[in-house]
Amino acid sequence: MKVLVVGSGAREHALVWKCVQSDLVERVYCAPGNGGTGGMARNIAIGAADVVRLVSFAKRERLGLIVLGPEAAVDAGVGDALRDAGFPVFGPNRRAGRIESSKVFAKALMRRAAIPTADFEVFTEPAPAKGWARERQGRVAVKADGLARGKGVIVCSDVEASDQAIDAMLVEQRFGRSGATIVVEELLEGPELSVLAVTDGVDVIPLAPARDYKRAHEGDTGLNTGGMGAYSPPKGVDDAIVNEVVDCVMRPAVQELASSGDEFRGVLYAGLMLTKKGIQTLEFNARFGDPEAQVVLPRLQSDFVALALAAARGGLAAHPDLRWNQQACVGVVVASAHYPDDVAMKFGQRIHGLTEMPPGVFIFHAGTRFEPGVGLVTDGGRVVTSVAFGDTVAQARETALTGARQVRFEGAFFRSDIAQEAE
Repeated sequence: MKVLVVGSGAREHALVWKCVQSDLVERVYCAPGNGGTGGMARNIAIGAADVVRLVSFAKRERLGLIVLGPEAAVDAGVGDALRDAGFPVFGPNRRAGRIESSKVFAKALMRRAAIPTADFEVFTEPAPAKGWARERQGRVAVKADGLARGKGVIVCSDVEASDQAIDAMLVEQRFGRSGATIVVEELLEGPELSVLAVTDGVDVIPLAPARDYKRAHEGDTGLNTGGMGAYSPPKGVDDAIVNEVVDCVMRPAVQELASSGDEFRGVLYAGLMLTKKGIQTLEFNARFGDPEAQVVLPRLQSDFVALALAAARGGLAAHPDLRWNQQACVGVVVASAHYPDDVAMKFGQRIHGLTEMPPGVFIFHAGTRFEPGVGLVTDGGRVVTSVAFGDTVAQARETALTGARQVRFEGAFFRSDIAQEAE
């Protein structure tokens, strides 16, 4: 069959890489793709949210499966249109995707389904929001309701910080319409955990757990980003914890969506925190996490396309158990200078070192493009991810860092402390 992966980031590169390995697949397309996906699939110059052209392409090529990568595709209704046209889609419809595209919707769903999460309130005016935060000494997380490319969360430790965060969203409108409504929730403490699960709207199959690093700089400092790296399996997380997440978080979310007519087919991501009170849910994503996908998919030894088809068609109950590589996997993101500051970043920097990788390093491209006469240049905040296996997390981490050091362009930086906690 022919498969289309929608998107242009490192998550989509990892998905393309996995689809190419399937015996079920004749050809893989990526729309629009990047400088890395073009080496193993055919890049198609169609935007991830261009519903009309994506449907037209699917019809022309008689696609057997479409995999939705980014949240923008889900929010644009790409899944709705393709399903209406008769195609199997691994990715939810727009209404079910509100579990990611609206923090207000997600928190209300968690409350209805008794999913453990931080206490919260919703605000559209700064004064009552600041008052609620002050009652908690400013120790809150301020979240833009809408999509903000992983950057719409400001974690505050005092009243001054919470006042500034609330003003940034509701007064300065730093996140535009996405921040016109905000969620302010109590600040939770503990190690974070990412659990992804494949679902056909009824059955739920968990994938290997991971832990990502959202802050831009060493020691979890700096602004929130889309993710600076990840590793799997995370320290201190066993099957019992994953099963608890499935029972208390994932299944209730899928069932709550289904009960309102919003069947979810695809991969549901839960961002969690392991607190003294137990597991708490920070957020949901309606697609693979990035960079988690880049350390979870390489560990998956089962046929990903067969799994995705079972979810898209509604046949997960009969799907065989998943097989996993028992080695650890670590991914380190190499980013452009000033990331995640969109205004300060400069793209078009020539990338060196990608052909000089040590054995065992995978390079997944995120913000790259091929420029005729020049070669690969930067085209985004997160440029590539260096990924490696190891018998221990420490071994995987050192190999991944060796690969990251080989990637050279003006202003390149990465976090050298990814997965350091597990050593």
